[in-house]
Amino acid sequence: MTIDLGTPRLLDDGEREVLLAAPRGYCAGVDRAVVTVEQALDLYGAPVYVRKQIVHNKHVVANLESRGAIFVEELDEVPVGATVVFSAHGVSPAVVNEAAERELKTIDATCPLVTKVHREAVRFAADGYTILLIGHAGHEEVEGTAGEAPEQTVLVEHPDDVATLEFPPDAKLAWLSQTTLSVDETMETVRRLRAKFPQLEDPPSDDICYATQNRQVAVKEIGAAADLVIVVGSANSSNSVRLVEVALEAGAKASYRIDDVSELDESWLDDAATVSVTSGASVPDHLVTEVLAYLAERNYPDARAVQTAEETLAFSLPKELHRDLKAAGRSTKTAVRL
Repeated sequence: MTIDLGTPRLLDDGEREVLLAAPRGYCAGVDRAVVTVEQALDLYGAPVYVRKQIVHNKHVVANLESRGAIFVEELDEVPVGATVVFSAHGVSPAVVNEAAERELKTIDATCPLVTKVHREAVRFAADGYTILLIGHAGHEEVEGTAGEAPEQTVLVEHPDDVATLEFPPDAKLAWLSQTTLSVDETMETVRRLRAKFPQLEDPPSDDICYATQNRQVAVKEIGAAADLVIVVGSANSSNSVRLVEVALEAGAKASYRIDDVSELDESWLDDAATVSVTSGASVPDHLVTEVLAYLAERNYPDARAVQTAEETLAFSLPKELHRDLKAAGRSTKTAVRL
């Protein structure tokens, strides 16, 4: 059960509270990707192959594996002619070409907001720009975006990296970013880039996705006066890891990321009067409900929801799957499931 928070209040001695971030959990891009694999399994039958984790959450992956999805690291693990889904994080043109060479039936579940960044990279590269890509080395999204223009892309992982960059004054420079970064840190990187390279061009719109921003705003709200912030999300989920960092920067006394309730350490609750809970954008909400039940068993009250934004965005399914579902008379709708 949750109730609206309203105006924050001071706690009496010995009183406890649980604050629950809203929005949290599944975003439209994650929902679309997960539903894509589910619908592909229902329509085509198992196995359906998925390159990389469809989203960065081990519980989601395990559930899809139990239904017949096979997750692979690279396409050479997929039998010739089989069906393969590209994950929400996107792929480079080289991967698309490899799939065509292997005669694979591909379904592109790349989040449309990531696809937007790919298109920006293509446009900037075609216009002769060097692209300063803000992101984490090795992340699938960064690899996919950089793959659109590998010879013209320079990775910038941290604001301090800006000091090492050197370009002539007349160099055509533009910046793009991974969609799941800390908003504040990304803007600090951009500030330093712009100070050093005044000619720097901005992308036509903000690259960090609405869901990442909304979850960071929410965790700032619930973290500012919290003794403990619990972030549900997997270790390889960039946006979940960032929520821990943002909570601490907002003033939380402690913050920890857990995959599920089994990873909670009861000692974290020592002297924790205000406990706040949120989850990353690839986390099904039942994992959060289990955390709230754990707290209730230890005499914490019902969570009070802190609503900082409303999310109504939904994305249509990939065109390849949409076409086949329509031909089979099946539903082609997605719905964010909280």
